[in-house]
This record gives sequence, structure tokens and C-alpha cells, in this order.
Amino acid sequence: MPFTELCIYQVKPQKIAEFEALLPKIQTLMEQQTGLLLLRFAKREYHIDMDQIKEGLPPKKLTRIVKSMKYMLYWEFDTKESYGAAQKNLYESYWKAIEKCLVVPHDKYLGEGLFSWDPHSESRQKAE
Repeated sequence: MPFTELCIYQVKPQKIAEFEALLPKIQTLMEQQTGLLLLRFAKREYHIDMDQIKEGLPPKKLTRIVKSMKYMLYWEFDTKESYGAAQKNLYESYWKAIEKCLVVPHDKYLGEGLFSWDPHSESRQKAE
């Protein structure tokens, strides 16, 4: 199974434009990493509560930024070693520019995938 990272960035409201301006350059760098299997980056723009969930309703669009705008990075690598090399490349290029846009240092959640499914692919990995 692939080695994965989910990273949460909490961007200062006054730094959103600066952070988003970095993303095309960061994307180019990330896409070039050896062993990269999957790369996704999302901006939190919606929320959902239990009543909406119970009723099967869609999430509601956020209407204001309170403390920060949250972004989520999800990427998968073939090995932990490929992931480590990619982190070094990111650290040596855009890390400081990213950090100065954040309210707090970003959170990293690391692990090995348990299962995956892609409806557009024949490949399917099951949990063991």
C-alpha cells in the first residue's frame, strides 16, 4: 500500500492571495517528485452538521472566515523514502514562503494506506 500524507494548512485571512499565488509553482514541483502516485489539494469552502447528514442534505457554503482559511494537501508515494525525498525538496524550495502565510505550523498526518477505490480504474486495493 502507498505511503500517504494528509496536511492541513491554516492560512491567515490577509495572506490567502499570497498563499494561492504560490500554489501553481508548488504544484509543478510536487508533480515532479519521484515515486508520487497521487496528488490532491483542496480549499475548505463548505461545512456540514449532523442534522444535514441525517437528512442527506448537501453541505452549506461557508460565508465568512473566522481565524483562518483551511487547505488540505493529500499525496501518496510508492515508499516512505520517496516521500522523505519529496519533503526535502519542498523544504528547500517553498517551505518558508508557505509558513509565513500560516496562523500556526501546518499539521501532518502520515501513514500507510489501508484501502483505496477508483471507479475509473480496474485497480482496487482492499483492507486486510
